[in-house]
Amino acid sequence: MSALANPARGEAALRVAGEVLRLRPSFTALVAAEEELGPLFALVERAAEGRLALTELVALFWHCLAERPEGLTREGLGEAVASAGLAAATPVLRVLLGQILAGR
Repeated sequence: MSALANPARGEAALRVAGEVLRLRPSFTALVAAEEELGPLFALVERAAEGRLALTELVALFWHCLAERPEGLTREGLGEAVASAGLAAATPVLRVLLGQILAGR
């Protein structure tokens, strides 16, 4: 898997268990996230107010994974995000939220 994130495509890189994963907020990914989490604008507002739940963050990341490594589960992704800490996840979240607001 090519894990190099392409900023021109709005992609971000997330390190999970020693592997770098590429997150791409494609239309399909954002529709899936919105179906689960509700309107994306409300998600952005919650994040701006510091009210974004860890489950919401992981759900957004999960739906935006460009490729899922074999054996990676959503629970595993959640554990990795929790283990790395919110400080490590925040820059990735910022890129994805920026793409939701600004588009490409």
